[in-house]
Amino acid sequence: MESNWWQRLRFLSLALLPKKNFSRLCGWIADQRWPSYLLHQILIRSFVRYFNVDLSECPQKLKDFQTFNEFFTRPLKPEARPISTEENALICPVDGTIGFFGTITQETLLQAKGKEYLLTDLLHDSFVAHEYEGGIYLTIYLAPYNYHRIHSMVAGSITRFAYIPGELWTVSPLGLAFVPRLFARNERWISYIDTEHGECALVKVGATVVGRIRTVYHTAYSNRPGARPLKESLPTAYPIKAGAEIGRFELGSTVVLLFQKDQVELDSLELGQTVRLGETLGRFRSPKSP
Repeated sequence: MESNWWQRLRFLSLALLPKKNFSRLCGWIADQRWPSYLLHQILIRSFVRYFNVDLSECPQKLKDFQTFNEFFTRPLKPEARPISTEENALICPVDGTIGFFGTITQETLLQAKGKEYLLTDLLHDSFVAHEYEGGIYLTIYLAPYNYHRIHSMVAGSITRFAYIPGELWTVSPLGLAFVPRLFARNERWISYIDTEHGECALVKVGATVVGRIRTVYHTAYSNRPGARPLKESLPTAYPIKAGAEIGRFELGSTVVLLFQKDQVELDSLELGQTVRLGETLGRFRSPKSP
C-alpha cells in the first residue's frame, strides 16, 4: 500500500495539472491519423501490453485501427456479452468494478468511505433529485482496460438529458480519497430513461484524460471549450432496448445508476466486484400502473 505522504504528493501534482486542457490534448492525440502508421500502432500495442487488454473479444485486428480512439472505443463481438433475458432484469450497462451503492437518504450518496455528496449537486437539479429520494444508486468504475461503450440497463425510451460542465479530477482511488464531492464536481452527462417501471437515470461522469463523452441520441459532447449546461427534452423520444448502446467514453471513467423509490431490488453485490455488460445486477419491480 502506498504511504500517505506519497499519495498526497501524487495528488498535489494532479491538482497543479491543467486537467481540462490536458484532457483535450489527450483526446486530440487519440483522434490523430499519424503520418507514420507505425507510431500509433506502437502506442496501441504498448497500451495493450501495459493494461493487459483482452483482444480476443474484439472483431478487429490491431492493424485495422486507424487511430488510438478507434481502438479505445472498440466494439465487441456480438457473442462476447450476452444480454440477460431474465424477466424485469436490471442489466449491467458497462464492464467495470462496483463502487459504493445503497439507498438515497436525504439526497445523500457515498463516494468513498467517509465521503458523501448530494444528489442535487450531481444532477444540478433539486426538483429531479427529490423524485429519486429513497431510491437506489449504484456506482461502476471503468478501468483503462475495460470496454468503454455504455449501454442501457433497461428497455424504454430516452426523452431528456442533461449535460453539466465541470472539473476533470481523476476518478481513481486517489481522486475518490482526496477530492470532496468528486462525482458532483466533474463533468457529467445524464440520460433519463422512461420505462414501464418508471423513470431511471444513467449518469456518465467525466475524468482526467477523458477526451469526450458522446451519446447515440445527440450530436453534442462533453469537454468542449466554453461549454454551457444543457437540459433538453428530445423532440422525439429515442427508443432503446435493454443492453443497447447509449454512448461511449473516449478514454474512460465512471457511471452512476439512479432508480426511484421501490423501483428496483439489487442482487447481493460487493464493493470491488467485477461486473460485465449484460449481466443481471438486480430486478425491476412490477411495472407501475398508468
